[in-house]
Amino acid sequence: MRGRRPNPRYPARLIAGAFLSVISVGTVLLSLPVATAEGGRAPLLTAAFTATSALTVTGLVVENTATYWSGFGEAVILALIQVGGFGIMFLASLLAVAIFHRLGLRRRLLTQAETGAVGLGDIRRILVGVAWFTVVFEGVTAVALALKLALGEGEPPLRAIYLGVFHSVSAVNNAGFDLFSDSLVEFVGDPWMVVPVLGGLVVGGLGFPVLVDLRRSFLRPARWSLHTKLTLYTTGLLLVAGIGAFLWFEWSNPGTMGPLAWPEKLLTGTFQGATPRTAGFTTIDYGSAKESTLLVTTMLMFIGGGSASTAGGIRLTTFAVLGFMMWAEIRAEPDVQLFRRRVPPAAQRQALTVALVGLTVGVWGTLLLMAVSTSSLPSAMFEAFSAFGTVGLSTGITSDLAAPGQLILMVLMFLGRIGPWTFAAALVLRQRRPQYRYPEERPIIG
Repeated sequence: MRGRRPNPRYPARLIAGAFLSVISVGTVLLSLPVATAEGGRAPLLTAAFTATSALTVTGLVVENTATYWSGFGEAVILALIQVGGFGIMFLASLLAVAIFHRLGLRRRLLTQAETGAVGLGDIRRILVGVAWFTVVFEGVTAVALALKLALGEGEPPLRAIYLGVFHSVSAVNNAGFDLFSDSLVEFVGDPWMVVPVLGGLVVGGLGFPVLVDLRRSFLRPARWSLHTKLTLYTTGLLLVAGIGAFLWFEWSNPGTMGPLAWPEKLLTGTFQGATPRTAGFTTIDYGSAKESTLLVTTMLMFIGGGSASTAGGIRLTTFAVLGFMMWAEIRAEPDVQLFRRRVPPAAQRQALTVALVGLTVGVWGTLLLMAVSTSSLPSAMFEAFSAFGTVGLSTGITSDLAAPGQLILMVLMFLGRIGPWTFAAALVLRQRRPQYRYPEERPIIG
């Protein structure tokens, strides 16, 4: 008698349940009197909001992390960030394995060759690989930050190590939580502090499949998978676009980059051009940024980082596939082709669906925030897409929102973390060949 194959039809239900369970545990721990600096119990909503933001590696806060929470509370937040980052990468890879399990052998091998993903018997290697990359990158970033804080800022050695570890975990996992009073604003022109954080958040935003591919063939781009090529090239394109836009709009703004010397402006523009797609660290006050900068940042937050990474958004490959779909349609080409490969119609439909669902959620979140608060359209849109993209950047209105507004952001953070890739996985897992097809008729488009 053959063993029954596990039913993978409802991956979103399984992952959502796991996230809700961990959020509940985190809320209980943060509600304990020992979790706050003053010893009193944190309000339930404050604890739940912080636990949700930490586990979804977002970084939006209603209370200052450095002053409101005790050492125990900070440790809980750090643990939630690590579980959220490590768990997301592992679950995304595990879902890829589950998807291959439903496909036929031929299709499974073709997909594995194209994406550079792992096979069915490699769950142990996935765990070891994710753990190895996480420890290495977090360790390197922590050492760099600890040395800077100890030697350059005069922090006691143990305190410097603690701050280095906390901000390293937060950066690599794209969480954006910090133990300073105003993120990294006080280090705006300090490359020894800004560059390690930037490196950690960019690497964390690439995704585990890309890191594995680069480890195997770093100097041989011809052997990179289609997914790796799309992720790296799109990352480079958006970095250039984001940095250029930020420098253009904020170069003379007296509230942000205006008072800085030109080398500090270049460093600030580079950092702020990268962080919207991944982590919520900032070296400027977004409350003083121009509306054009807020719009560009919102678009970058919506796109997000790499698939199976600690970043959020609709993901880089989704954005890239949509761009190539439009290019193919403009050129009247029958197939969507990139890097001498054809993108199957199912992947095109999934990319379009993920993008439209994400846009719908972000727009409704904006409308609801405006309905329950006095926030302007730019601020509400910025906050909503920051929550949905699990970025954590803020114009400063999050801490001023009443309970309904905080609940809306919590839902957006939750949907933004588990939504796009579980939804895409569910679409793939539910694919089936229909027994009949209706006659074809073309509607008028445009």
